[in-house]
Amino acid sequence: MDGVIEAHKENPLDHTLEWSLWQLLDSLLPTGGFAHSFGLEAAIQARLVSNSEDLETFVIQLLQNTGSLLLPFIHATTLSHDIVSWHKLDRMLDAMLTNEVARKASTAQGSALLRIAAAMFTELPSLKAMREQSLGGPAISFHHAPVFGLVCGLLGLSPDVSQRAYLFITLRDVISAATRLNLIGPQGGAILQHRLACTAEKIFNKWRNRNVEDACQTAPLIDAVQGCHGYLFSRMFCS
Repeated sequence: MDGVIEAHKENPLDHTLEWSLWQLLDSLLPTGGFAHSFGLEAAIQARLVSNSEDLETFVIQLLQNTGSLLLPFIHATTLSHDIVSWHKLDRMLDAMLTNEVARKASTAQGSALLRIAAAMFTELPSLKAMREQSLGGPAISFHHAPVFGLVCGLLGLSPDVSQRAYLFITLRDVISAATRLNLIGPQGGAILQHRLACTAEKIFNKWRNRNVEDACQTAPLIDAVQGCHGYLFSRMFCS
């Protein structure tokens, strides 16, 4: 009987890990994600997105593209969270991103995430050491997806949790951008995010645990439109 009771005791370390995950997903984490619309602002001005139905289609395509292109890098860095593997994957993703606007957004958010994570998770001194070594070493871009996987891996999160979390923050941020662009109201945005949860889970199951050699773009139109963001006459977002 004592053995049964012992087996059901909760591990306090599991709860600490959950708190860390929640903080990574918190919209208040200062990584600069809310400065980017994932190409939505440019799509609105190009009249590709003009109502809530168009928005839903855009978000689904964005999630598909995130799953196909970025989840392999999340998976790889969550499993191999050492500096050599991370640098290699960072350079590989930098070569694959043909959209300069998306590339700059990725490096800005990745650099901010690593900076705040190194300062926040003091129980992981390797994070600070890797950041300092990377800043003074060979050229590295600090792309967001590999950095996110690196942090998750060092925290001890599983690849599935890390990949699902990355899809969540993508969904959260693009709907937040749509709200600030007055394409949808706050309540409508919350309803849309909840409704797309099942779709996001299907996308996760489709693209989870892929090798980085299989990473690809599935939404070239979004990529092309986002690349025109810098030419907008007036804009609210950086990308």
